[in-house]
Amino acid sequence: MNEAKTYRRVLTIAGSDSGGGAGIQADLKTIAANGCYGMSVITALTAQNTLGVTGIHAVPVEFVAAQLEAVLSDIGADAVKIGMLFSPELIRTVADGLKQFAPPAIVLDPVMVAQSGDKLLQDEAIDALRNHLIPLAHLITPNLPEASVLLDREITTAADIDQAARDLAGLGCANVLIKGGHLEGGDSDDCLFLAGERRMVRLPGERIATRNNHGTGCTLSSAIASFIARGESIENAVRLAKEYITGAIRAGAAYTIGHGHGPVHHFFRFF
Repeated sequence: MNEAKTYRRVLTIAGSDSGGGAGIQADLKTIAANGCYGMSVITALTAQNTLGVTGIHAVPVEFVAAQLEAVLSDIGADAVKIGMLFSPELIRTVADGLKQFAPPAIVLDPVMVAQSGDKLLQDEAIDALRNHLIPLAHLITPNLPEASVLLDREITTAADIDQAARDLAGLGCANVLIKGGHLEGGDSDDCLFLAGERRMVRLPGERIATRNNHGTGCTLSSAIASFIARGESIENAVRLAKEYITGAIRAGAAYTIGHGHGPVHHFFRFF
């Protein structure tokens, strides 16, 4: 008798992007493109396109908890990716659910700052993120503005990043990836701090000229979660995910969709 096949399961907890470029939609495309079975817990609905967000409808916290329990009590997950959680109540609810089911890997993309530089979360939510969710994460993936908010100080240069990564690990997360896309100059190198090994890893990145950069953070964190679910180490998962997002940005630059910032090409390896 043949042994039953199983999927590598990845759960994304995030908001829905009706334009398909970011959020739940980008996550599920990324998870599928990288060979895993995607599931979702939707925290908010947005009316959104390539030009921006015109409306947000929050999902009641109790229903978020019901989605989380439904998925994890039956299907389970080899890795969980978390995107923006907009309220302290929601953050605590998600943290409680993850403590109950204890998935083997949690990747937290702490979406807190808009491209304009405006905070997307209340101060109380940022405190809840620090106290309840970051200590549960196996990896957090802030960009420079988000790392600045978490540490309550400006992080703008490559010289700031090393200490910032160590300080973020001090909040209780196992590993920290600080994305360098907001650095000045031609490079956008990332910095991965592996707290258990007290080791810093430099990850070079090229800056690709394109307006189709919507959802890059969602895509990267979902790709990392997918490779972890497939059995890769944190370091290898990050390296493979960076290779994937670079290819998706490069391929997506050739397309025109909408009138604003379009998506990356999640399925560039297939068509």
